[in-house]
Amino acid sequence: MVSYVSALLYGVGGIVMAGMALLVTFQEKLVYVPVLPGLSRSYPINPARFRLLYEDVWLTSSDDVRLHSWFIKPFPDFRGPTVLFFQENAGNIAHRIEMVFYMLQSLQCNVFMLSYRGYGASAGFPSQHGITLDAQAALDHLVQRTDIDTSRIVVFGRSLGGAVGAMITRNNPDKVAALILENTFTSILDMAGVVFPFLKWFIGSSSKGLRVLNLLVRSPWSTIDVIGEIKQPILFLSGLQDEVVPPSHMEMLYVKAAAHNQQCLFVEFPTGHKTSDNGDEDSFWSSH
Repeated sequence: MVSYVSALLYGVGGIVMAGMALLVTFQEKLVYVPVLPGLSRSYPINPARFRLLYEDVWLTSSDDVRLHSWFIKPFPDFRGPTVLFFQENAGNIAHRIEMVFYMLQSLQCNVFMLSYRGYGASAGFPSQHGITLDAQAALDHLVQRTDIDTSRIVVFGRSLGGAVGAMITRNNPDKVAALILENTFTSILDMAGVVFPFLKWFIGSSSKGLRVLNLLVRSPWSTIDVIGEIKQPILFLSGLQDEVVPPSHMEMLYVKAAAHNQQCLFVEFPTGHKTSDNGDEDSFWSSH
């Protein structure tokens, strides 16, 4: 019996140590994937491929990192609403142009696409602190433009971009008119247990109690703690067959937000962003 208990304790200790090693060594590579396997970091296409009017915009973050972006208009001199788009963790903004093309067709809006630091043509290396500074630089740029209606800046984030968008919306109640979240996770802490199920006993959101490995996570992106502080209208878009973020995460975010904000709308659609492509989401935008 004593040997069995000792073996069990050693086993649990081994799992904890393995989890710590994974988090310390590989967490940035798991959270941020600027380059898709088999592809280069450069942009395979630009908005001109879809005959979109666009402007290359170069920004400098408050910590002096040079950032690249695209500002896209449906037609010259358009002053309507502007969507500040924050992408998922994998690939770069060029891989989202088709979706943006559908957005411009369906919604008649400007779209500002930011390359996070370390992504596309932007310098630096990604981190939660750094990407938050990047997002702020993008929003500040839009607010200073004279060719758009700055009272109608809508933040839209997908997956990781939703965590970025929620943070920047919470931090700028006077600059952001509304927030759209698509298939966003409650936190990276909770996603660790999704990707590595054995870690869910040792890592997780603060709402689930203290977890011993939480302090080792450098990019927690705890959207569940941010969403309840947002006062602007929020649209939640949840794909029911998402292969990356469990739909339950979006449900939890909505419940947390709606408890403090009456301007929340939750919309489900039957697909979701997948590990292979994003065609189903593009179909959603082309039909709504």
